[in-house]
Amino acid sequence: MLIERRDFLSTLTLAGAATLFSGNPLLASTAPKKEKLGIALVGLGYYSTDLLAPALQMTEKCYLAGIVTGTPAKAETWKAKYNIPDKNIYNYKNFDQIANNPDIDVVYVVLPPSMHREFVVRAAKAGKHVFCEKPMAPSVADCEAMIQACKSNKVKLAIGYRCQHDPNIQAIMKLAKEPKFGKAKMITSAAGYFDARTDHWKQNKALGGGVMGDMGVYALQGARLATGEEPVSVFAQASTTRPDIYKEVEETMMFMLDFPSGAKASCQTSFGINMNHLQVNYEKGWAKLEPQSGYIGNKGSMSDGTIINFPIKNQQAKQLDEDCTALMANTELIAPGEEGLRDIRVVEAIYKSATSGKIVKIG
Repeated sequence: MLIERRDFLSTLTLAGAATLFSGNPLLASTAPKKEKLGIALVGLGYYSTDLLAPALQMTEKCYLAGIVTGTPAKAETWKAKYNIPDKNIYNYKNFDQIANNPDIDVVYVVLPPSMHREFVVRAAKAGKHVFCEKPMAPSVADCEAMIQACKSNKVKLAIGYRCQHDPNIQAIMKLAKEPKFGKAKMITSAAGYFDARTDHWKQNKALGGGVMGDMGVYALQGARLATGEEPVSVFAQASTTRPDIYKEVEETMMFMLDFPSGAKASCQTSFGINMNHLQVNYEKGWAKLEPQSGYIGNKGSMSDGTIINFPIKNQQAKQLDEDCTALMANTELIAPGEEGLRDIRVVEAIYKSATSGKIVKIG
């Protein structure tokens, strides 16, 4: 099992631990200017190990300064591989002591969604800026608490929406703001893959599992970013073809969105089907991406012959550098906590619709 899941129950008892250490809430804003910000990764599963840590070897505005893990063996491996000093290695119990470490400027929470709120709040109380992987949290209430904790402690919160940093996705977003093809009328957005694992946190409801909050956010973002609007209603249907594995959560979700302008979106997401595409039909043309949310190679075209294929070396490195640049300049983040909240507000409505079998209004 993943260490994050094994440690989940024990971390629940630590909700009040942050109060034991009174980090200066002004630390992030009063610290001396740095050329590079130090990032500590919380949770050393696949995404941290295979994607974020390698990306941090390519970044210009930040570097891997520390880690937080519940597995001593992992700590030793990372210490040797990335030359991380002992004083920058924490576990889930002593995590709050990070408040006293000037090497750490940003805490990046890469844990199962059910643990996001606790560690974002603890990091904020420690006076550290926070990056949080998507989905932001299982509920709107969690998201709001995370945003408020960061505001109260005068630190910033960014959600790990790497795709919003991708120039290929940005090309689609730009079309929502210019009259090139007129208004978006119909969007088809899909994101899914076949997950062969049979015992993972993504199949565990208590840990925040289910496809909608994970791959489903990409399908939802495709529609939201393509229209530049927030959906006003949704009709959704959940299903599974492997009930022996997906006992507690959905394997597949299909949902229809209505937008204020009259645009509609047909969205699909699954842990049982390989799919990754976005097509936007406008009043006078179309644009599409396939894949729309891959780690590399997002590319597409437009009805006027325009090719969408902007080069990008590494999505995660670009995301990290741009977010850290915003922190250092005290400028607006591309995907702040409020962006994550907007998605989870829709996700909650999608689950409500799938349960009730009815159209659900959003907001």
